[in-house]
Amino acid sequence: MNIKLLKAFVMLAHKGHYGAAAQALCVTQPALTKQINLLESMLNIHLFSRGRHGAVLTPSGQQLLAEAEKTVSQSDGFLQRAARVSRGAEGFIAIGFGLSTFYLAPHCIAQFRQQFPAIAITLEDIPSTQQYALLTTGELQIGFVRRPAKAPLAYSPLFEDRLVLVTPSDNAFSVDEWLKHLPLLRLYTERGSGLNAQIDLFLQQNQLYAAQTQEVEDIQTILALVIAGIGVALLPQSVVHIAPSGMHILPLSGHHLNWQVGIAWNSAIEDLVRDNFIQTVSRESLTKYRPILCQ
Repeated sequence: MNIKLLKAFVMLAHKGHYGAAAQALCVTQPALTKQINLLESMLNIHLFSRGRHGAVLTPSGQQLLAEAEKTVSQSDGFLQRAARVSRGAEGFIAIGFGLSTFYLAPHCIAQFRQQFPAIAITLEDIPSTQQYALLTTGELQIGFVRRPAKAPLAYSPLFEDRLVLVTPSDNAFSVDEWLKHLPLLRLYTERGSGLNAQIDLFLQQNQLYAAQTQEVEDIQTILALVIAGIGVALLPQSVVHIAPSGMHILPLSGHHLNWQVGIAWNSAIEDLVRDNFIQTVSRESLTKYRPILCQ
């Protein structure tokens, strides 16, 4: 069934006059008459009685009008939804993030949702190495990762993070003294392999040594143990934004303190929703959040 013919039927039924209906449909009156005649011929039903007072629905036309209105409405709804999908305004996106973007990723998503409220979003804390694998298979659409991704993944840098030492007090200890005074708290390797590798490189290149180490499951536990005076931790500066009061942040100097943080995606997979998210992040996060993250 041609939707255009049903729209002509519904409009003429509502207007009750060929001239008014043709004007509303942006067609000529002869073209509208031809459409109605064609529909009546296809259905083998007279839909309208024609007279000096315009077009009046026949009993058969009255019976079919509600169904025609429903079909036209569904057609319009489908086309509207298809238009939203075609511009990436409706759909789904799965996003991964890590320690360095614990603060940034949710804010980028909030900004994106203001522009695209119909997008369903999942956000999961996943180590960068695992994100690369999920991006490659298409299980993730966007990854906030701690270093540039390798081909075939695309990558856009966002900011540079750096290590800081988190301590339970502001005692005038040096970094070396803190590492001898309290255990160094670290994530389990399977949870924080990238951060642990950065910490090991920093310690090695700056000839620093931790007298003791203690591994824990998550960053919140590390912060709690630091507040309790049980240990110290080398953490990304960006994590300072979630650190509770009662702990001291000690800036560091030396080699291998910094690393790049950005977003990665699989450009081999077409995804308009993902592309809109990338544009939002590139436009918003760099101008709005970089000064906060790097202070």
